[in-house]
Amino acid sequence: MRLATPLGILATVTAAFAYVGTVDPNEPGHYPVCPLLKITGAFCPGCGGLRSAHAFIHGDLGTAFSANAVATTGYFLFAAVWVLWLVRAWRGQPLRIVLAPVWWWSIGALLLVFTVVRNLPFGSALAP
Repeated sequence: MRLATPLGILATVTAAFAYVGTVDPNEPGHYPVCPLLKITGAFCPGCGGLRSAHAFIHGDLGTAFSANAVATTGYFLFAAVWVLWLVRAWRGQPLRIVLAPVWWWSIGALLLVFTVVRNLPFGSALAP
C-alpha cells in the first residue's frame, strides 16, 4: 500500500506522456495556445514544453532540449526524485526534500533569466 502513491503518480505521468507522444503538438489545433504567447507574443518558461515532451518520448533529446531546455531538465529531475521516492516508500520511509529559501529564490531567478533571455534576439536558440 505504501507504494500506491508513487506508482499512481508514475501511471499518471506515463499516461500524459503517452498522450503527448501520440498527439503531435507540432500540428496546429491539437492543444490550446499559451495565453501569455497569445496575448503578448512573449514566450513563458513553459512554452515549447509539449513539443519538448513529444520529442523526448520519441527519443529525440536534442529536439526536446531545443524546444524547452528547462522542461527537458525537469524530466530528468522528476525521474531522479521519483526513484528516490519509490525507494524510500519501499523502505517505509517518507520522502522529505527540504530546500532552503535561497534555493527556491535561485530556481525562481533561473526561470526568470531563462524567460527573459529566450525572448531576446541573442537568446533565440532557447526559444521554442
